[in-house]
Amino acid sequence: MSLLQVACLQLSSGDDVQVNLKTVAAAIRQACDNGAQLVITPENTCLMEHRHTQRWQKAFFEENHPAIPLFSDLSKEFRCWLLIGSLTIKGPSGLCYNRSYLFDPKGDIKARYDKIHLFDARLPDGRHFRESEAYHVGTKPVLVKTDWGLLGLSICYDLRFPYLYRYLAQGGASIIAVPSAFTQITGQAHWHVLLRARAIETGAFICAPGQTGMHSGSRQTYGHSLMIDPWGRILAEAGSEPTAIQATLDLDMVQQVRQQIPAWQIKKPDFFKS
Repeated sequence: MSLLQVACLQLSSGDDVQVNLKTVAAAIRQACDNGAQLVITPENTCLMEHRHTQRWQKAFFEENHPAIPLFSDLSKEFRCWLLIGSLTIKGPSGLCYNRSYLFDPKGDIKARYDKIHLFDARLPDGRHFRESEAYHVGTKPVLVKTDWGLLGLSICYDLRFPYLYRYLAQGGASIIAVPSAFTQITGQAHWHVLLRARAIETGAFICAPGQTGMHSGSRQTYGHSLMIDPWGRILAEAGSEPTAIQATLDLDMVQQVRQQIPAWQIKKPDFFKS
C-alpha cells in the first residue's frame, strides 16, 4: 500500500474521563467516515488532570480502563488502525504510565509505548512541570509492523531528543507519530521547527496530533496539529480549535527522499560513543 489516508485528531480534553471518551469516539467515527485508514489522537486523550492525587484517583489500571474496549470496538467496526496517543494508566508505587496504544483493524492491541522522556521543566512564566513525580519512565523504543509499513511511536517531549527518531528511522519507520500536549509557550516557540526537523532528519512522515485550549489547572496547550512529509513540507495543519486534519501520505516518497539525502542512515562516529 503506497497511499494511506491518515487523520490526526486535535482535542481539548478535560478532567472527566467519560466526557472525553464520548468526544473522542465521535471524532474517530467522523474521521473514519471521511476515509481515514489510520487515526491518531493526542497525548492524554482521556484525561488532562494537573493534580497528582486526583489524576491517580481518576486513572485506571489497564485491565479495567473503559477506553480500551471502546477503542477496540471502534477500530474493528471501521476496520482502521487506531493509535491512541496516550492513556493515563495506573502503575505501581502510586505512579502512572503515559502509554500509547495501537489497535489494528481486528480490534487487537498491536503495540504499547510508554513515554521515555518525561517533561521536567521550568517555563519562562515560572511554572514547573515534573512528570517524573507522577509517571513511570518508559524504557523501550517501539516500532510496529502494520499493513502499510513500520510505524514509530513517540510522545510529546520525546520530540526534543533526535536520537530516538534516528533510531526509529534506522529501524525502518516510514511514519513516526508524535501525539502531544505541548504548552502554549513552548508550542509557539518550538513546535513547528522541531517537527519539521524530525521529518527532514529521518526522511519519514511525521504525524503530530495535539491537545489545544484550556485544561485542568489553567494549563493551556498549543494545538496546531501537523502532518509533515519526508521533505519537511507541511501537508496539513490545524489551528487552535478542536478539529481533525487529514491527508493522503504517499509512502513511496520515503524511499525517494532517503535515497536523495541518506544522512539518516549514517552511524555515529566512534568519537561520539560514550
